[in-house]
Amino acid sequence: MKRYDTAHIRNVGLFGHGSSGKTTLTEAMLFDTKAIDRFGKVTAGSTTSDFDPDEIRKGISLFTTVLPVEYRDMKLNILDSPGFLDFVSQVKSAMRVVESGLFLVSAVGGVEVGLERVWKFSCETNIARAFFINMMDKENADFDKCIDEINKDLKVDGELIPLQLPIGRGDSFIGVVDLLKKSAYAFEDGKPIEIDIPEDMEDIVEEYVEKIAEAAAGDDEKLMEKFFEGELTPEDITRSLLGEITEGRVIPVLCGSSDKNIGITNLMDFIIDFLPDPGHFKEIKGLKPETEEEILIHPDPSEPVSALVFKTTTDPYVGKLSVLRVYSGTLKPDIELLNPGKETNEKISSLMIFRGKDHEVIDQASPGDIVTLAKLSVTGTSDTLCDKSRPVEIPRIDFPDPLMSMSVYPKSKSDEDKLGNALSKILEEDPTIKVNRDKMTKETVIYGIGELHLNIVMERLKRKFGLEADLKTPKIPYKETLKSKTQIEHKYKKQSGGRGQYGHVYLELEPLPRDQEFEFVDKIVGGVIPKNFIPSVEKGVKRAMEEGFLAGFPVTSVRVKLFDGSYHTVDSSDIAFQIAASMAFKKGAHKATPILLEPIMDVEVVVPESFMGDCIGDLNSKRGRILGMDPLGDGMQSIKAKVPLSEMLRYSIDLRSLTQGKGEFAMKFSFYEEVPSQIAEPIIAEANKSDE
Repeated sequence: MKRYDTAHIRNVGLFGHGSSGKTTLTEAMLFDTKAIDRFGKVTAGSTTSDFDPDEIRKGISLFTTVLPVEYRDMKLNILDSPGFLDFVSQVKSAMRVVESGLFLVSAVGGVEVGLERVWKFSCETNIARAFFINMMDKENADFDKCIDEINKDLKVDGELIPLQLPIGRGDSFIGVVDLLKKSAYAFEDGKPIEIDIPEDMEDIVEEYVEKIAEAAAGDDEKLMEKFFEGELTPEDITRSLLGEITEGRVIPVLCGSSDKNIGITNLMDFIIDFLPDPGHFKEIKGLKPETEEEILIHPDPSEPVSALVFKTTTDPYVGKLSVLRVYSGTLKPDIELLNPGKETNEKISSLMIFRGKDHEVIDQASPGDIVTLAKLSVTGTSDTLCDKSRPVEIPRIDFPDPLMSMSVYPKSKSDEDKLGNALSKILEEDPTIKVNRDKMTKETVIYGIGELHLNIVMERLKRKFGLEADLKTPKIPYKETLKSKTQIEHKYKKQSGGRGQYGHVYLELEPLPRDQEFEFVDKIVGGVIPKNFIPSVEKGVKRAMEEGFLAGFPVTSVRVKLFDGSYHTVDSSDIAFQIAASMAFKKGAHKATPILLEPIMDVEVVVPESFMGDCIGDLNSKRGRILGMDPLGDGMQSIKAKVPLSEMLRYSIDLRSLTQGKGEFAMKFSFYEEVPSQIAEPIIAEANKSDE
């Protein structure tokens, strides 16, 4: 591949609901530009983009793939992103490094939840946006209905302007009318053939041409004057539209069929003519690592190099691969760059561009280009690489927090040692996966976006690392405590020939406020227990608290007073007093109205207003306490509640089902609270049963 400067690069992300045709669209682009000589099919697992074994097996995109396309002496970096909600981190990464987003809408399905979600993300960026209504060749395809749904459901903040109209639909769909050129095209093997505009479309074409001219004139007085006088030229319209689209005031709509390869070359022409190059955004803001002083980064090839890693993956032959977007400077091989966030230098051995699983080595990358580096030692997703002469950190990608958790249990003992290392490799590839070793439950807990997300992780563990593991519902970190005060005495005495063991204690147990864990009070007077054995008593009590007394859960919020006892000058020892204290505590705890405590979470659920009643009812059924509701605008409501953690383990699945995938939630630990007796009894019985 030849060198391309910044002005000859376009970075475009493909976004939309799953199965809206994004991967097939990239395949058509590659085929039409002769980058590939065979048009692959998703159903056959033969596309260039979905080459990962998990993607082929599932028949869906799981990862963002960068596909460089050369067309009209330009390089189009097309980023094919997943459409399923579980892989939202891949969407966030792609959206961060492109100047433009092409949002695919199924002409049959219209606006679906995946599209709504990614559109909402795009509203937080400054990328130029356009719609491509795909699948116009399918039965029940409806271009006008899609336009109405986009306006109604997505609440588009710019003016939605079709630049193309479909000629026919379903089986009769043969091509498109280019409204800017006032030309019609049919397609054979992806190649456009100019035809006459159908007579029954002439009036609607003129109507839309008028709308385009008016939108192009915008608020510009000179252009408006030319528009009203009928003197607005095609060059005026093209030049003005470029600015209006880039600034988001106009959202263009195009159409076609990626499966039948109709309208794809026209789409690539649109990308080149109307979407911004990486140099359009004159600067981005970075931070100086030590002082957080603002540094402006410009897409200038003569500036010091700065780049952001937005994807990390592993190739079975090449090893760790880091995909990055160059923001300034000219990136070349055989140099050393600084990772300021990790205060480490990285050797850049070679630059590569990947097209699916195939790669090509290149000699340099201009600002705005996307390239891949191999075998970086510490650099991960969202890290900055920069010239050592100008340390700068580009703001990190904002990934969503994982909210679904499962415990991981390796199937064999030998795999337990390999699990940590394998999961660390998975974490490098996916920043929305979190792993935690729960000290209370002694489980390895993995957190992800959803059930499919976590299942894919398990499948990758097996395929890439030969490690088989099961996912199970995590144990709840219950605690135990007391509700009343009691006193207890216990004497530990053992004689088995030679020196014996003797420890004798009187303890008073009483509950503490829930925000306090433990207090040990020494009330011994007169030396009835020597001072050197007092720590032994405390140690024995703590050991008993760790083991619990109801169901084996740790004890909290208890004050223990040691107020009397006795000792033997020969047989008393540290271990004897530990055992005496431990046994006394367990015996006394059963007399002090023991109870089970459960973690309560602060939960915020954001849902469309139409689903609010169902969500409140569901939270109530989960023993939740509703604290309030707040309108957020755009028909969305925030519901705040306190809910037991045990009821929230599969809430991501429940909420998705309740709201057709349109709801979101966040939660964090709040406090521990007593478990109702009718719920506590089976928990205690099951815990004691498993200990037998």
